[in-house]
Amino acid sequence: MSLSFPAPEEIARLTARALLEIKAVDFNAAEPFTYASGLKGPTYVDCRRIISYPRVRATLMDFLAATVLRDAGFEAFTNIAGGETAGIPFGAMVAERLALPMTYVRKKPKGYGRNARIEGRMDESDRVLLVEDLTTDGGSKLSFVDAIRETGATCAHTAVIFYYGIFPETTQRLADHGVRLHHLCTWWDVLAEAKAQAAFDTATLTEVESFLSDPRAWQTANP
Repeated sequence: MSLSFPAPEEIARLTARALLEIKAVDFNAAEPFTYASGLKGPTYVDCRRIISYPRVRATLMDFLAATVLRDAGFEAFTNIAGGETAGIPFGAMVAERLALPMTYVRKKPKGYGRNARIEGRMDESDRVLLVEDLTTDGGSKLSFVDAIRETGATCAHTAVIFYYGIFPETTQRLADHGVRLHHLCTWWDVLAEAKAQAAFDTATLTEVESFLSDPRAWQTANP
């Protein structure tokens, strides 16, 4: 394990730059994206693209490992769990960097055999870090955390590459469940880097900023 510890602001800037470079981020105000919730927005991020870019992948996984070591502690964890499905490769790469066992958590029991939600070995004494690609409002994390805790292990931290950072209730929702969120960058970091690069036209960037400032109002105005 050989990690450096850049300032969080530099990690955020470089992560945003990397996501833009590999086209994991798209802004489109003219034809907004439809999210899983059915609501629309002018922003889209696909962190799964990271796995196809070795230099970006290695850099961001170094950043994620360094972030949790700095923020949670060097001996805080004994097990790294990836959330099905996008969190599995990132969980494996963070576990490798921290020289820790890796497991993964299913969204629901597989329905046969042991009917398990946890794959791999997880012991009651384990202190587990849940790794995922991103979080919006934190809802999916709670189900994974509960599955981990049902084994008797503890899970008080989750780490993601991308945190939307536009729904103020997210961190409190996780905190109320006893979970602390660690992340590399947010939409605000991506917007700042997109402006610095002039990656999109001014009208699009203005509309994106309007959405990020009040997503619920923007969605009401753009059903």
